[in-house]
Amino acid sequence: MTDLYALDLKAPGSRMAREAAELLRDTAGTFLYQHSHRVYHWAALRGRRKALAFDPELLYVAAMFHDLGLIERFNTSPHRFEVDGAHAARDFLEAHRVSRIAIDKVWLAIALHTTPGIPEHLHPEAQLLHVGAGMDVAGRCFHEFTEEERAAVLRLHPREEDFGPRIIDTFHDALAQRPATTFGTFNDDFIAYRDAAFKRVDICCVILASPWEGQRPRS
Repeated sequence: MTDLYALDLKAPGSRMAREAAELLRDTAGTFLYQHSHRVYHWAALRGRRKALAFDPELLYVAAMFHDLGLIERFNTSPHRFEVDGAHAARDFLEAHRVSRIAIDKVWLAIALHTTPGIPEHLHPEAQLLHVGAGMDVAGRCFHEFTEEERAAVLRLHPREEDFGPRIIDTFHDALAQRPATTFGTFNDDFIAYRDAAFKRVDICCVILASPWEGQRPRS
């Protein structure tokens, strides 16, 4: 059996880290709690493999809050779920008197964790949260992790056999009442997958229906 400590699969032990985990468990439940911990471990393993200079505590808090915007109290929010999670993390870190620079790192990492093509150009915490979330949800960079690493993380925080349908339902239920917040992201996929009547916003139609199209240059 793999030695979890040999792989350094330990969550940060600070009071702030413990309180972040407790908040997630108490408000989001076991499913997102386990998912978020796996995200942290995938991210931290990759960070060590790539020799990135990341802050484990900040990465851990980012992982604990990255999907908090999916919980029921945000279901009618006017914001993207990622922004709700980022705001919640910001408030949490401010209460712990964390520096503004650190808060901004966590906020940006969470806000952009579902946005392909940008996090890899940002600070390590943003890079790693993006990869960790993608790994756990869709197997991004799956083969960059050894079989030993994957088995060890799953022993620590099991991934449900029906994880795929459950995470789709989690996103759908969280976003169905605020579909406008999914425009320009892949989050509208979750609504469309469960609701055949859902109509996506088409940016081409938006452009062609804009007030500019009714303007004609004066001769």
